[in-house]
This record gives sequence, structure tokens and C-alpha cells, in this order.
Amino acid sequence: MSAAPQLSASTGLSLADQAYEGIRDRLVMLDIRPGEPLNDDALAQELGTGRTPVREALKRLEGDRLVVAYPRRGTFATAVDITDLAHISEIRVQLEPLAASRAARNASGVERAHLSGLARDMAGLGARVSDRRELLRRDVQVHREVYRAAGNPHLEDILVRQDNLATRIWCLFLDRIPAIAGHVEEHVGLLDAIVEGNEEAAARLALEHVVGFERAVRAVL
Repeated sequence: MSAAPQLSASTGLSLADQAYEGIRDRLVMLDIRPGEPLNDDALAQELGTGRTPVREALKRLEGDRLVVAYPRRGTFATAVDITDLAHISEIRVQLEPLAASRAARNASGVERAHLSGLARDMAGLGARVSDRRELLRRDVQVHREVYRAAGNPHLEDILVRQDNLATRIWCLFLDRIPAIAGHVEEHVGLLDAIVEGNEEAAARLALEHVVGFERAVRAVL
């Protein structure tokens, strides 16, 4: 019988999950640069989780296409390949509207109240937050909340992975894209549509957001 996973008292997550989320978000935001080696001991010390949870996390991240392991060489952050943009967008233009419409239909009262508060926080965000990386983190947060509210864990898993890969591409060009605040603030209308239960508007706005992302990146290539 395997041992029960150790839980962090502060988060309720297992240590492996805590390590996974911590490393994942560093990879997504390119705090760990593409091609950079990942050191088990350094990550374990930084995250306070121990080496075993870190190793378990790295195995999951390899499945997410965020790291790659080479025998006798170690584990490295994957490269960010701009040619992947079309493949990622092909998936997102189909599934992001589906997730948004499902969220508008299925979100609970508690989730709608949370999303409404998130919409208010996003309104005028560009005037309050000048750090582009922080704006992008808010973008990621909204996407993950919408995926969760859709109520389909398999759909959520796919979209989180694709959004992670898309965000890494965005990070490469963050300083060159002029309208990052406007792009993030587009979420206000999307969140409002979900809260109101307007499936058609939610799907349309989600599609426009994804298409706008690809257009903005291609404009600076």
C-alpha cells in the first residue's frame, strides 16, 4: 500500500501538487527561462517541499510539455517555439468558447459571485497596474477561473495546458506588444456575460479574445 500524500497545512495541497504549481507557474511566466536546467535540490529548497515532491512534479510537467528530461543530462525547461502558435490557437478557438458558454450555463451562485468580483477587479486594471508581468498573471488567473466554472475537469485540464503554452509565447513578446492592458481588460465583458448566464455572448467574447491574442503576437513577429 502506498503512503498517503503529505499535505501542506497552509494550502491543503499535497507537497507534490504544491511543487507542481510552483514550478509550473515559474515555467509559464518564463521565470525559468527556456532551455534552463532545473535543479532538484535548488527547487526543493526554494519551494520547501523536499526532493521527492519536486521529482514527481517534474514528471507531470514533462507531460505538460513544459520540461524535457534527457538521460544522464537532467531536466530542462522546454524551448518556446513560435511555430506552435497556430497549433495552440487551433485548439483554443474551438474550446475556449465552449468553456465560456458552459461556465455561463453551469456556474454555481458562489462561482458567479466570485467571477463578478473578479470582473470588477479587472475593470480599469491598466490604470492601476503598470507591471506587464502582473497584468499577464491576471490574464492567466481569469482563464483558469473560467475553465473551473465550466464544470468539466477534462476540458479544464486541456485548456489550462494550452493556455500555459500560449502564455509562454506571450511572455516572449511582452515588452513589444503595446495593448497588453486592453487585452487583459477584455475579460470584464466575458466575465459579465458568464455571470449573467449569457452563453452566446460568453462564447463570442472568448473567441474574440483568443483570436486577438494570436493577432497581437503575429503583429510583432
